[in-house]
Amino acid sequence: MSMTGILRVCLLGAATLLIQPIAMAQAQGLRVVEGESTGTLRVPMNRAVVVEADMLFAEISVANPMIADIATLSERSIYILGRSPGRTTMTLLGADGSLIANVEIQVVPDVAELRERLREILPGEPVEVRTANDGIVLSGTVGSALAVDRAMELAERYAPGRISNLMMVGGSQQVMLQVRFAEMQRTVRQELSTSLGIGATAGNFGQSTGTGNLNGGAAFGNGVNVPGGLGGRNGGLGVSFSAGGLQLSILLEALESNGMVRTLAEPNLTALSGQTATFLAGGEFPIPTESESGGTTIEFKNFGVQLSFTPTVIDDSIINLALSAEISSIGEIIAATGAPTVNTRSASTVVEMRDGDSFVIAGLLQDDFRSSVAEVPWLGDLPILGALFRSASYSREQSELV
Repeated sequence: MSMTGILRVCLLGAATLLIQPIAMAQAQGLRVVEGESTGTLRVPMNRAVVVEADMLFAEISVANPMIADIATLSERSIYILGRSPGRTTMTLLGADGSLIANVEIQVVPDVAELRERLREILPGEPVEVRTANDGIVLSGTVGSALAVDRAMELAERYAPGRISNLMMVGGSQQVMLQVRFAEMQRTVRQELSTSLGIGATAGNFGQSTGTGNLNGGAAFGNGVNVPGGLGGRNGGLGVSFSAGGLQLSILLEALESNGMVRTLAEPNLTALSGQTATFLAGGEFPIPTESESGGTTIEFKNFGVQLSFTPTVIDDSIINLALSAEISSIGEIIAATGAPTVNTRSASTVVEMRDGDSFVIAGLLQDDFRSSVAEVPWLGDLPILGALFRSASYSREQSELV
């Protein structure tokens, strides 16, 4: 066999029966011919190449025509079209049926065109493009997370679902968020909304700019931008607006000095771009629960002022901010279980802001309604006439978390 270069083998079903199947295969003249591979031919997807053989061939075939399509142009020339990423084998046979060669064809995404598009869309960004099997690998150090997203989005068009992202954002991009949780009287927020030009009708949408004053002459800036805020007398979802950080801080301090605003927490949080930072000012309270075995287990639940935010630096001046805020307090005790109720006010949003901007979320209302009855003993219980000896008083307090 070493003289002719032809290897006689047979496919076995069990290793323990090795000798007997070989004898049967040789008796039947079964030959599985293995020719040496001439190497790997790389063909870009949806592109064609023409190759020439050193010897005349009579027949060619391809193992998987869904990966590569072939056609003969002459007795030596072959036309190969890459159809989909992957690997397959092309076999060349001589006029006498002998094996001439096996050629491995690897169809890869067209990274040359991808490199050109990346240079056009992201000039100056050193994004390196390579192929790995039937996928694309992107690497290099870029200037922002936005460049990473754009490069990935473009590469998906060339190899959907087969992109490996090894790109890194240069430098350590960190975002510091200065937060103030404040609880203000409901009437103060309504006056503040009016002074900022926010519609007071429930369901009113819009943008506006203007200058306004609160009672007492507390001025709040010029040209305050209201990006699609929601406003309403009934306090549906509340209102959001952005303004200069210094102006907003001065306004809240002025309101707090007059007893109209009470600051609950004022944390400063720093997080890397794309990472989440959390804050809790409060504690934990136990909740007894019955286990499957019939015993009682204790679970702990957080209460107080909670905040979580995830910043993503889009470019040098724009930050995408996913923010979630919650304030909770322990309520009444349920007699049947002994577990307390929890009063919770929460809100979450995703906004894009510029460096130094301020953002306000309002509409987290708390409405306390109390009634009391005072009466003259004995006389207040008389039918009909008892109403003359009774008096009822009602009190309602509304506060809002901003």
